[in-house]
Amino acid sequence: MMLSLPPRMTPRAFICGCTGTFLRSEERKFLAETQPWGLILFKRNIEAPDQVRGLVDAFRDIVGRADAPVLIDQEGGRVQRMGPPHWPLYPPAAVYDRLPGREDRQKQELAGLIARLIARDLKAVGIEIDCLPVLDVLAAGGHGAIGDRAYSGDPHEVAAFGRAAAEGLLAGGVLPVMKHAPGHGRARSDSHFELPRVDTDRAALESVDFHPFRSLRDLPIAMTGHVVFEAIDANSPATTSPKVIGEVIRGSIGFDGLLLTDDLSMQALSGPLGARARDALSAGVDIALHCNGNLVEAAEVAAVVPPLAGRARERAEAALARIGEAKPFDPVEARARLDDALADVGRAHQSAAGQRAAGA
Repeated sequence: MMLSLPPRMTPRAFICGCTGTFLRSEERKFLAETQPWGLILFKRNIEAPDQVRGLVDAFRDIVGRADAPVLIDQEGGRVQRMGPPHWPLYPPAAVYDRLPGREDRQKQELAGLIARLIARDLKAVGIEIDCLPVLDVLAAGGHGAIGDRAYSGDPHEVAAFGRAAAEGLLAGGVLPVMKHAPGHGRARSDSHFELPRVDTDRAALESVDFHPFRSLRDLPIAMTGHVVFEAIDANSPATTSPKVIGEVIRGSIGFDGLLLTDDLSMQALSGPLGARARDALSAGVDIALHCNGNLVEAAEVAAVVPPLAGRARERAEAALARIGEAKPFDPVEARARLDDALADVGRAHQSAAGQRAAGA
């Protein structure tokens, strides 16, 4: 699909994916014609450091913007796109709260240290935006789609760990993206496959689920969650709800940074891809995210999103302006501290297992 472009190759208000470890000819044509603001990478796009760097550089060359954003979900645990043999495994968020013999401050420092190590991995291959931290507060009965990706069931602890992780990324020259605003922890189903509905009252949502996002509202980028909050808008998920975005994310939470959708191709949303994108932008989201690399779907999104302009463009430019050079850092010492902490977790688990076996 050919789309007319405004002067000077202004990027459009969407982010897309690609199918493999290099850009196919049809993908190159699509990127050149549609000018997405950014590209997001997944495991299917990752092979080796030089290959990833080449993919990132190729995208930026094609769109003609040296600072064109490249994003990735590099959380640790189940959600880690870059891994062995070229990159280390990192623990899931839930591990920090379980560290034995350490004060809260030390646990938070470790969360920041790991984020700093992740930033070093990403920066080396040209990736400068990481979809981390996860600020969802773990709730009893919540679906495992969040599970150990959450730092804690205490909103204040989630905020503290999230702040540490965000500052670790920023110190490494990588932008954090807080997700999934305004909170996915109470969802009892997986939004990849169906639309979750949360019936909790507004006061509880404000004091618990929304608290970490309010505490980190100064961060440059946030991502919405595909969740219906019945106490606020019983008809639309947060991603496409003007009430949730206007009253909660921009209102009571007070976030005025760049707001992205979660992946529009997730089955929590219904209707054609173009309609999903249009509804999200109309609701107040700045940039639509389409991840699966399907060019037919991506073309539907590209056909309806406008050139990035006005307040959305100002937010995007302000976010990218916060990317800096990595601060001095000793990765060997940092990795040794991480290994020591994880060894303590392993010993604690072995001891607990031994005690259970003795009791039996």
